[in-house]
Amino acid sequence: MDIQTAGTRTGVEEGIDMIRLQSQLPAEYTSATDAELASRIAAAKDRLGSRLLVLGHHYQREEVFRWADATGDSFKLARHAADHPEADYVVFCGVHFMAESADVLTEAHQVVVLPDLNAGCSMADMADLDQVLDAWEDIDAVCGTDGVIPITYMNSSAALKAFVGEHGGAVCTSSNARAVLEWAYGEQGAGKVLFFPDQHLGRNTAVAMGYSLDECKVWNPREPLGGLDEREIKESPILLWRGHCSVHQRFRPEHVHAARDEDPNVSVIVHPECSHDVVSLADHVGSTEVILRTIREAPSGTRWAVGTEIHMIDRLRQESAARDVEVFSLDPLVCPCSTMFRIDAPHLAWALESLVDGDVVNQVSVDAETSRWARVALERMLAIT
Repeated sequence: MDIQTAGTRTGVEEGIDMIRLQSQLPAEYTSATDAELASRIAAAKDRLGSRLLVLGHHYQREEVFRWADATGDSFKLARHAADHPEADYVVFCGVHFMAESADVLTEAHQVVVLPDLNAGCSMADMADLDQVLDAWEDIDAVCGTDGVIPITYMNSSAALKAFVGEHGGAVCTSSNARAVLEWAYGEQGAGKVLFFPDQHLGRNTAVAMGYSLDECKVWNPREPLGGLDEREIKESPILLWRGHCSVHQRFRPEHVHAARDEDPNVSVIVHPECSHDVVSLADHVGSTEVILRTIREAPSGTRWAVGTEIHMIDRLRQESAARDVEVFSLDPLVCPCSTMFRIDAPHLAWALESLVDGDVVNQVSVDAETSRWARVALERMLAIT
């Protein structure tokens, strides 16, 4: 297994997942004031001009988000990079799997940079290629895999996207998960779907399609046969990987009840990565983009309890106040996405100034074979939706 450090390429080599290590930044960045960092970032962006594209995920801290040339969710940003081949450098302020997706979709001359290599995704890390290969072999031994379609959430490594592409499956997002599952069961005639890495998105989508909770079996990669017996594996129409989002799993039914006890007229909107018992109580359920659009279109005088990452909620709160729309976190003990939080102004300034000096640091590069199959899985998703 390779170990990657700052200033080196990182990617998926022969299906091996990488350990990512970010070395300490020079003191000139860590000791700089906010104003100094802002000045340096602005100057570097100006020097690089149209050769640079800075992408900012909605969960980024404000000191980084403010510099983004485009904002959005992970797949929207990756496609935006692909639509701008004039940008030689794509600096992705997000997490590692997002930068990988951008590298898969962009042209060969475009370089994708992640300002901090330690900005991973705990959910994506809950399913690695070796574990999925073991599960696939176990399922094949029990009931065969001819009628099994693997579906991976966008929040997964390029290696897993490639596995899905090679085995007839597709990627999905939180917005199109239902359409992708309907494609698998319908057009592809799947008797079973292996869905990873987020069990909650898979369960919420399956239940919305009419499957019962009992039909949704959880595959625990740390247990023999996923912790299931052979009958359960054979009979379940969907096997859900035991993975979750550390932020969205924090929201609980008692948070919904508390919000409604305080104000019976409050509207509750949550992300489908929340657990089913929370989703079943919410007034609205939707992806990051759906949450943004719903609240931006909310009538004046309404109150919204939101179940998603706090940086996004804070931006919605600030922009909605002028319209007399109140926005607050469903969980009063707010928790940011700790891995997204690793990208900060010092790392962004360092990455950009390195590019100005002609030094590419923290390039995220997916090898050609993995990229080929991952692109197949992504293109299937696009064809479906």
